Amino acid sequence: MRFTTEQRLNDGVVERGFTLDEIPGILWTPASASPSAPVPLILLGHPPLGLRTMYPRLVARARRAAADGFAAATIELPGSGDRPRWPALDQARADLRRAMAAGDRVDDGIVDALILPLVDKAVPETQAALDALLALPEIGGPVGYSGGVISIGIRLAVVEPRIVAAGLFAGSFVPRAMFEEARQVTVPLHVLLQWDDEGNDRQAALDLFDAFGSAEKTLQATMGGHTGVPPYAGEGAGRFFARHLS
Repeated sequence: MRFTTEQRLNDGVVERGFTLDEIPGILWTPASASPSAPVPLILLGHPPLGLRTMYPRLVARARRAAADGFAAATIELPGSGDRPRWPALDQARADLRRAMAAGDRVDDGIVDALILPLVDKAVPETQAALDALLALPEIGGPVGYSGGVISIGIRLAVVEPRIVAAGLFAGSFVPRAMFEEARQVTVPLHVLLQWDDEGNDRQAALDLFDAFGSAEKTLQATMGGHTGVPPYAGEGAGRFFARHLS
């Protein structure tokens, strides 16, 4: 891991840009973090729109985490932002946009082509980033995962034992194969669902929640569209992580 930028935000949070094997990322640490007082870590997931596009939302989530005494970090997804283009993924995105614009059903083939290769590549990269982050003296466990492409969160919750809790954003573009993986998830879950999400099949999201194997799982549903998540929904997620990471 090589740090490339550093700045202190006005609330004392330290923001550092980094690269890991040419993958860009950002780490935010609260002012309290130090080698003598390492802090827990929350991995921030995000949709494949690029870190620059997602930065305002990511930094807001990181500041909430820091207020609770947690570090937060994220990395650029494959084929997004400043990373090299991924032609197969670009084609799958184009097929998805075409189907949605035409009002057609998004079939399983499009969903599989869009999501499964992304999960297969992004999860090992996230685990490598976690290795590097936990090697920093000011970062300790436990680790949580928050948001992002829900299928990536599912896979990480299954294969990464250092993640002890996950807060996920419900979405319907989930390959059928991921439902079986969801049954293997056992960590505590807090799932946010926008009831009127224009791009989300509500029943599919509810079916996925039902499939999760976790003994502790909470579904927080609020009225509104995809971008209308109310502030108090983030507060509920914050209390969830405070309970499991503190």
